[in-house]
Amino acid sequence: MVTLDEWAALPEETDRLVEVVAGEPIPGPRRAALHQLAVNRLTNWLDDRPPTECSALQQVELIVARVPLTIRVPDVLVAPSSLVQTNPPRLDAGDVRLVVEVLSDGTRRTDQVMKFSEYAEAGIEHYWIVDLDSPISMITYRLIDNDYENFGEFSGVAELQFAGTSLTIDLNALAARRP
Repeated sequence: MVTLDEWAALPEETDRLVEVVAGEPIPGPRRAALHQLAVNRLTNWLDDRPPTECSALQQVELIVARVPLTIRVPDVLVAPSSLVQTNPPRLDAGDVRLVVEVLSDGTRRTDQVMKFSEYAEAGIEHYWIVDLDSPISMITYRLIDNDYENFGEFSGVAELQFAGTSLTIDLNALAARRP
């Protein structure tokens, strides 16, 4: 079982994404091209929207639990810009306002079941799951009384609330070819 200090001392893994679940390093699949495109676009879209005191980042290590150690690497997360500016090697779940996972064949069950419960238990207020299968869709969850409640299911254009701001996103544009 690996501790946070042991994890931090390991060399950076560049061949594949690695997370830690209950103290055990778990390698994951590399992301396919369309998945990466959607993650990039979603990160940029979120970073350009309010609240301006927050920053959107992709594939940053997120400490979900310290004992036993669980570190996830969500596709996108939103955290305070002031914290991001300190350039931490990983973020604590308590500092994160939103996590977004884009489903892929190799992560579908983990994103919908394991991470769903882990993020709720860690107290992350918003969790969005994007499915790139046609039609592209998104389910948004918000933490209410320590459990995620479905706050909306969308395809096409999603109109939603985040941090007191109304947001509109064209989900099809996440994976569409540019004109």
